[in-house]
Amino acid sequence: MAGRHKDISGQGASPSDAARGVDMASGEPAFRFLGSLAHGVNVAFTRRDFRAQAKVPATGGALVVANHNSNFDPLVIGDYLIWAGRWPRFLGKAELWKVPVVGFFARGCRQIPVERGTSHAVDSLKAAKDAIDAGEMVAIYPEGTVGTDPEGWPMTARSGAARLALQLRCPVIPVGQWGAQEIIGKKVTAPKFFPRKTVKVLAGDPVDLSDLYDAADQHAAVRVATERIMSAITELVGELRGLPVPADRYDVRKKARVPLGPTVLESVADDQS
Repeated sequence: MAGRHKDISGQGASPSDAARGVDMASGEPAFRFLGSLAHGVNVAFTRRDFRAQAKVPATGGALVVANHNSNFDPLVIGDYLIWAGRWPRFLGKAELWKVPVVGFFARGCRQIPVERGTSHAVDSLKAAKDAIDAGEMVAIYPEGTVGTDPEGWPMTARSGAARLALQLRCPVIPVGQWGAQEIIGKKVTAPKFFPRKTVKVLAGDPVDLSDLYDAADQHAAVRVATERIMSAITELVGELRGLPVPADRYDVRKKARVPLGPTVLESVADDQS
């Protein structure tokens, strides 16, 4: 769409993997302002290593699933997706909508509040479904909170992302990110921009869940889909870190590492037998 996309080649992105550009016409005014602000902060204060942005679907409904290890990483992942040509609808804690300024922009950018532990919790998944059905891109952190794994790996996940993916049968794009935790960690603090940190983001191939769509046992299918999603994200994080991925996963509820979940339905049947 000539005249609607702005290219950022040479503006801080990885030179070997330039973004396709921003579709300026499709973003709300508040979102365009916030996206420009986040982009400016990232360009000015970080080194951006953005890889494989071409794997982000240019059009159509899609679900982005990413690891969450920092209160700064939404700005990084948002920047990554916006400059790949999409305006993402993030699911976030409803409490943020009550924070002055933050709530204003969350509403103005049509982000999706999640009221955890209430009867309204399912409303967020319905809103996400409506957005994807309308051809929009929704971004979700399957872990549901900032990670607390002492080794920094993605943790065990909640089931919401998998349930949404199986219901909609839409592309599920895994995204791994690393480096934002050096700017702001698990708690909200003043950002530590100096010395300048490198923030890395990498998108992977869509997670194949097609064999689970019509599974007779949808509870088991959700377990398998959840593990496939987290395994895909963890592989990307391992590539960014240059480390082999662990053979287990940190469970925040148990505060301990636990075995990986099943990735095929037959394994679930074996567990239950």
